[in-house]
Amino acid sequence: MGSDYILTPEGREKLEQELHYLETEKRAEVGERIKVAREFGDISENSEYDDAKNEQGMVEARIAEINQILSEATIVDTPKKSNKVTVGAIVTVNMGGKERVFTIVGGAEADVAAGKISNESPVGAALLGHKKDEEVTAIGPTGREIKMTILKIEH
Repeated sequence: MGSDYILTPEGREKLEQELHYLETEKRAEVGERIKVAREFGDISENSEYDDAKNEQGMVEARIAEINQILSEATIVDTPKKSNKVTVGAIVTVNMGGKERVFTIVGGAEADVAAGKISNESPVGAALLGHKKDEEVTAIGPTGREIKMTILKIEH
C-alpha cells in the first residue's frame, strides 16, 4: 500500500517537534502524575490516577500516530517557480466576492483555522494544477458548487 500521507518540509518539522515534546517532557509529566496519584492509596477509587492513566494512553497514541505519519509520509518540496497550484502553494482566490488565502498541504497537516487546506479536500483538490486567472469549481460536502477565481499563486 502506498503512502497516504503528504507533508511539506515545514509540516514534517512541526510533527518532529511535537514528537520530541511528547516523548521527552509530556511523557515524564504524565508519569509523575501517575506516581503521585498512586501515593494517594487505593487506586480502584482514585480519579486522579484514572485521569493520569487516560492522559498517558492519549499521549502514547499520539506518539504512535506521529511515528506512523513520519515513517510513511511523502515529503513534497514545492517548486520554486511554477505557475500552477501544487502542494505547498499559497493560493489567493476570489470566492463569492471575498478574497480567501489558502495554503495547500497534505491531509496530515491540514488546519482550516490557519488557512491550511488538504490537497484531498474538495477545494484543495479542485485548485491543484490550475493557473492564475482560471475559474475553478469545487463540489462541497453538501453537494453545493463552490466557484473560485485564482488571483495569485505563491510558492
